Amino acid sequence: MKTYKVLGVMSGTSLDGIDLAEIQFSFDNKWHFELWHCQTISYSKEWETILKNAYLKSKPELSELNEQYTNYLANSVNSFIEKNKITQLDAVCSHGHTILHEPQNNYTLQIGNLAKLSKLIKQNVVCDFRVQDVELGGQGAPLVPIGDQLLFSNYDICLNLGGFANISFEQHGKRVAFDNCPVNTVLNHYALQLGKPFDYNGDISRKGKLNTKLLASLNNLEYYKKSPPKSLGIEWVVNEIIPLINSFCLSPEVVLHTYSVHIAQIITQDINRYIPNQKTNVLVTGGGAYNGFVIEQLKKNSNINFEIPSPKVIEFKEALIFGLLGVLKLNNKINVLSSVTGSTKNHSSGKVFYYQNAIN
Repeated sequence: MKTYKVLGVMSGTSLDGIDLAEIQFSFDNKWHFELWHCQTISYSKEWETILKNAYLKSKPELSELNEQYTNYLANSVNSFIEKNKITQLDAVCSHGHTILHEPQNNYTLQIGNLAKLSKLIKQNVVCDFRVQDVELGGQGAPLVPIGDQLLFSNYDICLNLGGFANISFEQHGKRVAFDNCPVNTVLNHYALQLGKPFDYNGDISRKGKLNTKLLASLNNLEYYKKSPPKSLGIEWVVNEIIPLINSFCLSPEVVLHTYSVHIAQIITQDINRYIPNQKTNVLVTGGGAYNGFVIEQLKKNSNINFEIPSPKVIEFKEALIFGLLGVLKLNNKINVLSSVTGSTKNHSSGKVFYYQNAIN
C-alpha cells in the first residue's frame, strides 16, 4: 500500500477564507483518506474587499495582485504548518483563488499559483489545475468530481453548497458534473446588507416571505436550460443575478427567503432530471450544508435523501479533493475528466514546482 501525506489548500468564491487540510492518502486498488489537522483562515476585511473586486482590475494590476496573494498564501500555509508541527509532506496541493473564469473566452485565472510559492513555503507544490483543461476546450470546472468518484462512490450524488452549488454523479458509466446555481455568493451579499457576514442557519431567510415573481424570474434564467458541461463564475452573478434581484426592490429578508427556495428548486429539478424515479442518496458538503433553511427546502422532495456528514468533511471536502488531484498529478494519473468539463480528453492537469528546483 502506497501512502502520501499532503496539504490540501482551497479558497472558494464565497470568500470565507483559506481552507487548509493535512491529509493522508493510501491506495490498495482503491483510494482511502484520513483528514488530520484542518483549519479555515479567515480573510481580513481588506483582503475580502480586494478579492471581491479583483475581476475589475487590469491585467498589469492582476499580475501585481498575483504576487501579493502568493506571498499572503505562503504566510498562511507556513503559519498552519508551524502551528500544527507538520513534517514530511510529499506536497502542498493548492487550488489558488479564482478571479476570472471565462471558459467561453478560453480564459481562467486562479491567483496564488506562482512558482515562487514553493520557495516561500519550502515544500513541493502542485497547483494551477484549471488552465490546462480550458486550453483543451473544457470548462476548467468542476474539478472535484474525480474525487467524488474515487473517494465517495457509495453516494448516488455529491452536492457541494459553496459559493456555487454543483453536483456530480455517474451516468452510463461516465462521471457527469456541473454547476447548478450560485449559493453563498448571493446569500452572503444580501446578508451583508443587514450587517451580517452570512445568514446563520438560514434564520433570516426563514423569517422572510416568498416573492413568487422574483422566484419565477430566477428559475427562468437561460443558464438553467443548458445541458452540461457547464459552469458558472462570479461575473455571471454580478452581471445577471444581482441586477435581476435588485430590479424588484425587495427587502433583504424577502430576497434571502426567495433565493433560498430558488436554490432548492434548481437543485432538486436537476437531480430529478438526471436521476428520475428512484430513491437518491445525496452527500451534502460546503458551507451551505449549515444553512438550515436551504436544507429544509431541499428535503421537501421526499424521493431524495440529503445526508450531512461530519463537520470536517462538510468544510474541507474541496481541500481534501485538491489534495487528491495533486497526488494524482505527481503520479501522472488522470485527474480531470472530459465527461465533466467537456475537454477533448481525460488528462493529468496542474503544475508541479519542486522545492529542490526552487532553491537551485
